[in-house]
Order: sequence, then structure tokens, then C-alpha cells
Amino acid sequence: MAISFSLQGFPVRTAFHTAAFAPAIRTVVKMSATEVTDSRISYESFAIKPPEHPTYDLKGVIKLALAEDAGDRGDVTCKATIPSDMAVEAYFLAKEDGIIAGIALAEMIFHEVDPSLKVEWCRNDGDFVHKGLQFGKVHGRAHNIVVAERVVLNFMQRMSGIATLTKEMANAAYPAYMLETRKTAPALRLVDKWAVLIGGGRNHRMGLFDMVMIKDNHISAAGGVTGALKAVDLYLKQNSLQMEVEVETRTLEEVEEVLHYSSQAKTSLTRIMLDNMVVPLPNGDVDISMLKEAVQLINGRYETEASGNVTLDTVHKIGQSGVTYISSGSLTHSVKALDISLKIDTELALKVGKRTGRA
Repeated sequence: MAISFSLQGFPVRTAFHTAAFAPAIRTVVKMSATEVTDSRISYESFAIKPPEHPTYDLKGVIKLALAEDAGDRGDVTCKATIPSDMAVEAYFLAKEDGIIAGIALAEMIFHEVDPSLKVEWCRNDGDFVHKGLQFGKVHGRAHNIVVAERVVLNFMQRMSGIATLTKEMANAAYPAYMLETRKTAPALRLVDKWAVLIGGGRNHRMGLFDMVMIKDNHISAAGGVTGALKAVDLYLKQNSLQMEVEVETRTLEEVEEVLHYSSQAKTSLTRIMLDNMVVPLPNGDVDISMLKEAVQLINGRYETEASGNVTLDTVHKIGQSGVTYISSGSLTHSVKALDISLKIDTELALKVGKRTGRA
């Protein structure tokens, strides 16, 4: 139905689909001064919490995103066209099907711009939205809503795109778990990995600091797989460190070398990566026989991770090989954003959307 209301004397009609908001409207959780100290944010109220990072400043990232948009003058168009005291309601509209992500982050951005803005949702992070659904609204000063709009949507669209692809791949990969990689947008590592969690995936290492990951260059520099493993075990012992250790293998001979070393020495090894053991075929299918042989050689002694030639078309077959995890950089490095808009006049937006096939 359409509801008429007045914006400081300006008559407006907007389509408000009460059915969409019927499932328990959730009001924005306000963050008090006690919850935000030294740029640290309380995540206790979030449906799906972001991954942990010892130095990442999420509030600082929000401030930077707003600052690059505002420049040294602020929003000159808003200043010219929108009365400073005008209050409105704006509605989030899904323009395609997908998994919504970034709702908690959107609340943080609105709060940063104007703590008096009130946000309500009929969906949570990780929920499915269909094309044409109004799944949230924000009420308050029009100027501040429009200032926050693009930054909110940039984060939500990217996160929702990541979550949507992750959900598809995680479902197809079962019983293996789906992981992303460090191939994330610069300065958005935590945000991208948060979206993977929202989409039902699991997080690989956050960075260079929280897991030892022996890759091809490390192996070459150390003189081989055994040399690299020995060096890591010695380093961890000398520095009294306990953390997960993964080693990359590219051949069955390297897998056997890892297993031989671990049978002869006390090691911190926890996972073996089986890299590019999925072989693409001319007909578009993949051969996973080498991958399956590697998994059988390891025989449950360590976690296993398949990497390379992982796509939405191949991930199901890879998941049937017996590997513990499947990792794919495509979850974050080349994701397609989910089309979402934030509109004050949703009735007109829906008309335009239907005309262009986007609502």
C-alpha cells in the first residue's frame, strides 16, 4: 500500500509494503559512549559477529570511507537541495535475489553520521532477500541519510555479493567446508571475511600473523618441503609459539615427503594443502583422481585443503573427494556486488525498476 506523509510541508507518497516488514521489525541497536572506546566496537548485539583481528580498526575504516566521500566541503548537492531540518523515511530495496550482508555494518555507518537516525529491518545478516523486497528502512534527517547512503550501499552491496556466492559454493561443497583466502580488497580484509561468515563459509587465516602457511616460495627458499617444516618447527619452539601450521603440496611426492617428515619428528603441522590437484578437462569437467589419492595417503592424520580450479561448477565434485576444506580466492577477489538501493520515493523507484527489469 502507499502511505502519504508530510516532510516539513512537502507532501510525499511512498510505497510501504507492510507484509515485508511483518516478521518482527528489529530496531537499530544504539551504541553508547561506553560501547565505543579507542575505536573499539562492541559486537555483542550482532547476529553474526565479525572475525577477530588484533589491530584492525573497523570504526576507522568507516570514518575513512565517509571522509573520502565528503572531501573538504561535504555534500554540496544536499546542502543546495535538502532543507537541513527535513525528516524522511528511506527504504532499502533488493533489486535481485541473494543473501543480505552488511546490516550490522550499515547501522554502524548511520550511527557515525548521525546517532539520532533510526534503522529498522525485516531481515537479518545472512537471510535471503528476493528481487523487489523492501527489507529495511531508516528514519531521520534527510540530509544525513543521503550523506550516508552511498557508503552504506557500497559496503552492503559488496558484502552481500560475497555472502551470496559463498552460500552457493558452501552448499555445493558439502561435506567439505568453504574457505576464502587473503585475496581481499585492500583495507577491507575484515569486512570481506565477515561477509564470508555471513554467507555460511569459514575463515582461512586472517593475515600473516595468526597461522603459519608454508607456500611454494617458502619451500623454494628453504631448500624443500622438509627444510621448510624443520625451520618452522624450530622457530615456533624457540619463540614459545603455538599456532596452526599448514604446508602447501603440489605433487603426491611432496605429500609423501610431508608424511615421512611428520612420522620421524615432532611437528606442529595441522593441515596439508593439496594445490592444483584438481585437473581441468577439455569438456569443462575436472579430474579429481590425484586429489582423492592424496587424501587417501594422508588418511585423516591431518586436515586437508583443496585449492586451485575451484569454481561454482567444480566445487561439488571437489567436495566429494574427502577433503576437509576447499579454498577459493574468487569468493572475494572478483565477486559481483548484489544490487541494492536506498530510496525515499520507493513508489517511483519500483516503477522505474520494473521498467528496467531491476525490481
